Amino acid sequence: MKAPLAPLSRRRVDTILSRAVAGFGIVFGAQAIPAVLEQYAYAEPAWAATAIPLVYASLVFSLLCAIAKRFVVGAARVVAFVYIAALVTWPMFVADVEQVQAGDHWLYQLTTVATAAAAIGFRTRAATIYLVVVPLMYGVIRALPQGGTGPVELGFFNAVYAIILGAAVLVIVTMLRVAASNVDSAQQTALSRYSRAVRQHATEVERVQVDAIVHDSVLTTLLTAARAAEGREKKLAGQMAADAIRHLEDAALVTPDDGSTVRFRQLADRIGEAARSMPVTFSVRLRSVDARVIPAGTAESLYSAAVQAMVNSTQHAGGPEVKRWLHITGARAGHIEIVVGDAGAGFDAAAVPQERLGVRRSIVERTASGGGEAEVVSTPGQGTTVTLRWPAATRPVPFDPDAGDSGAAAGDGGDA
Repeated sequence: MKAPLAPLSRRRVDTILSRAVAGFGIVFGAQAIPAVLEQYAYAEPAWAATAIPLVYASLVFSLLCAIAKRFVVGAARVVAFVYIAALVTWPMFVADVEQVQAGDHWLYQLTTVATAAAAIGFRTRAATIYLVVVPLMYGVIRALPQGGTGPVELGFFNAVYAIILGAAVLVIVTMLRVAASNVDSAQQTALSRYSRAVRQHATEVERVQVDAIVHDSVLTTLLTAARAAEGREKKLAGQMAADAIRHLEDAALVTPDDGSTVRFRQLADRIGEAARSMPVTFSVRLRSVDARVIPAGTAESLYSAAVQAMVNSTQHAGGPEVKRWLHITGARAGHIEIVVGDAGAGFDAAAVPQERLGVRRSIVERTASGGGEAEVVSTPGQGTTVTLRWPAATRPVPFDPDAGDSGAAAGDGGDA
């Protein structure tokens, strides 16, 4: 699983904040228009004709960039720099220095817009410096003759008020960005851990697959070949050797989750053919075997587990006189059940050594690797029943071993 190429939460938060600040700037700019028109004559025409359009153009430019999500940070910086340029040049182009200006200059109404734009466009430290310096500059300039000779107390009050508003905006922006960055960091950590867990699971599945192939195909073939005395047994050993080579070749080429599928009927036919190739007779019964498709890896796991169960019965349950059966059922709700049973010698599961791979690795773990479950029930002197289910069921599907009597002997098609 690949991690996102960019931090999604931080990027979305930045988009929301930039659009909010840009829209906020347009609203405040509109509110300042009456003051702009009223104070237009206080400044020299050249400055008024240049500064006012540039300030409002920067606000519109910031909004367009925020909507388009292009050059957002740069546009916010343009607003901040244009405002401070207008603020610094304002006292240099006053039409009449002797004239006392009543009220606040129209630039004051955009001070919070400029500090908010600085919060978007600059890092926290630079935005904080801008937040403190720019309002104080306005307060000082407003008290000068070039700024209209306003009351010092009023200039100081305006500066503090603008700093408080700008600080609130800066705190909100910073907190949201930090929270979004933490979310992205936690997401990246979770995805990394998940990817690591997926790789570990794939490695475990591959290990179980190799263990099963080694036991199902290689070791079983060697044991069968060593015990082969009759022509049919020798033929079976040769067939198993060919299957072992094919399994080992396929294991190097196919991944556990390659997406390929097979039909349930094909799986049932393969298992039935394997039963008919055994040196002993299995009563085969196929029921509700339909054309549904299942993952190829799952089919291979079920096939190998079923064949191993039949091989175990052939080798350990007793001679040809022992009753053996194979039932394959397509249960309701898409479930599949495969039962391999015999009425032979049986065994005590608790007494099986850990180093014996047959039941634990080749049947139980192999079935689990395909998303199913295996249940092995055995009683010494009464026989063994191996039930494979896919997908793993919460409640086992009832099965009666005596139903095998009604099935056809190995070699018949059963009542598919």
